[in-house]
Amino acid sequence: MDAAAFHAQRRFAETSSGRIAYITHGNGPPALLLHGVPLNGFHWRHVIERVGDLRSCIAPDLLGLGYTVPAEGQEISFTAQARMVGELLDSLGLDQVDLVGNDSGGAIAQIFAATHPERVLTLTLTNCDVHDHWPPAALARTLEAARAGVLADGFRRQLEQPSSARSPNRLGAGYADPFAPTDEAVRVYLEPLLSSHDRIRQLNEYFLNFDNAQTVAIEEQLRSLTVPTLIVWALDDVFFDIASARWLRDTIPGVVGLVEVPEAKLFFPEDRPDALVRSLRELWAGTAAAIPS
Repeated sequence: MDAAAFHAQRRFAETSSGRIAYITHGNGPPALLLHGVPLNGFHWRHVIERVGDLRSCIAPDLLGLGYTVPAEGQEISFTAQARMVGELLDSLGLDQVDLVGNDSGGAIAQIFAATHPERVLTLTLTNCDVHDHWPPAALARTLEAARAGVLADGFRRQLEQPSSARSPNRLGAGYADPFAPTDEAVRVYLEPLLSSHDRIRQLNEYFLNFDNAQTVAIEEQLRSLTVPTLIVWALDDVFFDIASARWLRDTIPGVVGLVEVPEAKLFFPEDRPDALVRSLRELWAGTAAAIPS
């Protein structure tokens, strides 16, 4: 799926939290895939193309990111994002989904699954914010820029010179393949974030709400979560190390496996999609016992 196809497939769901942008692809029971920051639903294009025979995949843009338009005064926290997920499912007439999350989308998926386990058929977590293990130290300068109100300046430079986004000190830090954030992808990710003063404010707010109290608060619920849960973790990630994955494995009783992915980083569903797809297909086909733990 290229950018033109992504834009052509975009739809909007009207919710109390805002006008939520999303795309759908594939056939079968619904799966909801939640991206991280500063990405949007385009992040999942390679995964959904590979599992579309098994699931009707829904890839929304989170509040404050992508092409979603938050309601006026809408809070942009992980807890608010999880509430939006429920509203989106209601708007689409969906009672239950297979839920997949990456990066901050993984934290949002945890919160939603912990608070609405009856709406989650399976849960798949890739590298993401966990309990009190975040914000990651590697984001310190980004958070400083958000607090100073100059975060957009750095993203604007990357948009003007997409090749600079591939630097390991910028968007490229999330990819094992330095060419994965193509010029096209950089534009899809960053253009909407810089399109207005409101969008820039929302981008800052997204980062300013990085508070691990939101994930610490659900620990007790995670300890009773029996939803079949798969953890697939990139081992070369500079943001979230394997200790977070092991905490999830040891905390959530529904965990069916922990799959470690060598030579992969945070955004591996984009540049190493097959590493996730193999395990997803096993989970969704009901052969989770074959997944190593």
